Amino acid sequence: MSARTRVLWLAKGLGRGGAEQLLLNCARHADTSRYEIEVAYVLPWKDALAPALTEAGVRVHCLGAPGSGSATGTPGRADPRWPLRLRRLLAARRYGLVHTHMPVPAAAARLLAPTAGSPRLVHTEHNVWDRYRTATRWANALTYRRNDAVIAVSHAVERGIPAARRRPGAWVTVVHHGPDLSGAPEGPAARADARTGLGLPQDAFVVGTVGNLTPKKDQATLLAAHAELHRRHPGARLVLIGSGPLDGQLRARAAELGVAGSVLFAGSRSDVPALLPGLDVFTLSSRQEGLPVALMEAMTSGLPSVVTRVGGMPEVLDDGEQGLLVPPGDPAALAAALGRLAGDPPLRDRLGAAARKRAERFDVAGAQRAVEAVYEQVLRR
Repeated sequence: MSARTRVLWLAKGLGRGGAEQLLLNCARHADTSRYEIEVAYVLPWKDALAPALTEAGVRVHCLGAPGSGSATGTPGRADPRWPLRLRRLLAARRYGLVHTHMPVPAAAARLLAPTAGSPRLVHTEHNVWDRYRTATRWANALTYRRNDAVIAVSHAVERGIPAARRRPGAWVTVVHHGPDLSGAPEGPAARADARTGLGLPQDAFVVGTVGNLTPKKDQATLLAAHAELHRRHPGARLVLIGSGPLDGQLRARAAELGVAGSVLFAGSRSDVPALLPGLDVFTLSSRQEGLPVALMEAMTSGLPSVVTRVGGMPEVLDDGEQGLLVPPGDPAALAAALGRLAGDPPLRDRLGAAARKRAERFDVAGAQRAVEAVYEQVLRR
């Protein structure tokens, strides 16, 4: 390919979720001598990462009308005209390849692409199929084989793609993406600064999690586990970084459990890498995952983790080696694992050092090269 190929990355939103963060990480490492990357998204109120993408040299298109979400970022209803705007964008920009993320925009692109220059279609699967809503599964089922190639973020996600929806040959490629923490602070000073910024005692045992406040992340189980941990370790603190529809419900639950004073709802933050050094243990209580960027960031930061045995997490964290794995939806098991680490600082140090070592495998630049190898493969057909 002598000329650059224009590529559109299509997502539902550009909020601070893990899938969206992957777009930004990959954009910073894209081969701009070969690919002209643009990004389009559907939900205008989920735009936190749009400025960073623009700064990285990526042209960003919002497909939703500005009035379909409030000026303060409060979710509204998706503009029903966004597929028409997507069709016009595809026709006007004449993309050689469309790389979709999230199933609903992906299904729309698969239906519209043949009428707008027929770009090649690559899809990244971030979750297992059986976790999608019924309507989403049907939209996927009816259009999925139109993909020229599929990238799965973990082997667990790859196994979740139904055999009936696959195409023959090397159609699915598993790519373990990685975080981009270059220049992130570390060491005792970073720990002290993070705790001061969060208003946490310097000597407290601090557990933290990063994720949207949604049912699939199951912070309710984490709150119940923290309540049990707090009974055994009264100085323990829990930090929840993220925002979402369950914010009010989770705050009320913390109050019901009698631990509101030891739980910090930090909200959505753009400085997560600077906050991680303030934690003693990272945790995820998720009921479903593909392969969370937050876990990889925590491991890269040298944190021991306690996470549920779901999705791709057991692919990057060995139980008892870089952290501890527990069943989903089990507050007692989660509390026991956190309590084990609370009472054993040398174990925390050993697991954290092993996590940092394992994280050397996480290579965002290498992941983007693997993605571009898929692009090259489908563009040559």
